[in-house]
Amino acid sequence: MGGLGVLLASALAVAHRKLHVDEDPRIEAVEELLPQTNCGACGYPGCSAFANGCVSGEANPVQCTVNTREMSAYIAQMLGVELGQEIRKVARLACAGGKHVARMRALYRGVESCRAAVVTGGGGKACAWGCLGLGDCERSCDFDAIYMDSHGLPVVIEDKCVACNDCVEACPLDLFSLQPVSHRLWVACKSLAEGDDALADCEVACTGCGRCAADAPEGLIRMENHLAVVDYSKNLLATSLPTQRCPTGAIVWLEDQKTQKGAAAKRIIRQDPLPIEAHFYDQT
Repeated sequence: MGGLGVLLASALAVAHRKLHVDEDPRIEAVEELLPQTNCGACGYPGCSAFANGCVSGEANPVQCTVNTREMSAYIAQMLGVELGQEIRKVARLACAGGKHVARMRALYRGVESCRAAVVTGGGGKACAWGCLGLGDCERSCDFDAIYMDSHGLPVVIEDKCVACNDCVEACPLDLFSLQPVSHRLWVACKSLAEGDDALADCEVACTGCGRCAADAPEGLIRMENHLAVVDYSKNLLATSLPTQRCPTGAIVWLEDQKTQKGAAAKRIIRQDPLPIEAHFYDQT
């Protein structure tokens, strides 16, 4: 047994010498210039894998959305490559139904988690598609780019958002998505209810009236299951005109990190939460 062990060890040593591949020292140098957040926003599982991709030519340093552009330019210069143009993306929420405009059918008591609430009873919100406001997205963000406002809705700070996708994965209702900042026309709703049924649950829901689609350039907006859907492949046609006749303000125009509603949108003055109309349910 001892002799067999020595033989196998010798074989492994020889194989290591014969098959060993020296790592390009530039990989370590590039990795040291990366932020070490391992957030995955670049499309790679971590900074080490991204550094390898940059050195091999499969990735461009500008894909790191956490690094400054100056640092990305320095890495590109060090590798002797052109710094590409990355389309900046941010996380956006398809819901505007805070506590002051969206009704609750029950009060959830349990683990402070949207995912737990969805599993145990739906969270108690009248709109089955609406944000539950329990902050899974806020807790998932390592860059402090999301905070919960006074109405229980997450707010994305675009200047801090690196499009890491963590909030997208954290939301059990798929309300977050990563969007290029150039996508200014935005539907802040995912409700598939129609007309009065939608308004009964939320005062700012899309009612499926179709006015936005009628006012938009041809093909820019279509109605699917009573919900307005923007075709961003026609983004060059985008204009704030489709927002002007929206009666609830469900479709908005985003400019300089401000949300602009159309002239016909109902003005919400109420700041207090709407009363809960039904029962409690307890997870514990």
